[in-house]
Amino acid sequence: MTPARRERGLVRPYVVTDGRAYPTRNTFDLVTLVMAHTDRPLTGLSPEKRRVMELCLGGALSVAEVAGYLQLPVSVTKVLLGDLVDSGHITTRSPIPTAELPDIQLLQEVLDGLRARL
Repeated sequence: MTPARRERGLVRPYVVTDGRAYPTRNTFDLVTLVMAHTDRPLTGLSPEKRRVMELCLGGALSVAEVAGYLQLPVSVTKVLLGDLVDSGHITTRSPIPTAELPDIQLLQEVLDGLRARL
């Protein structure tokens, strides 16, 4: 086992989340965007939560990106993010949903109408 690998595994995920397995809110998707508020104090935050704040101060990151930078499982990252949302340190935004495709029959009727006028 490499030293870096050993160091990463020193703190167990349940310690990082205070023993919780689920976030206080279940609204995080892998592509949910996370943005930090610059006006909130960082005192009292765990090292992992401080790192989330540092990462997100540069701009919005997805939940998957935050988990990757922290080198923590997504489930653990979601617990941390839920705590930070509850404390007002971060804001999250769901990605814009993809537009629904229009009905093929409607498109055919529009095409027929345009052809009839031309």
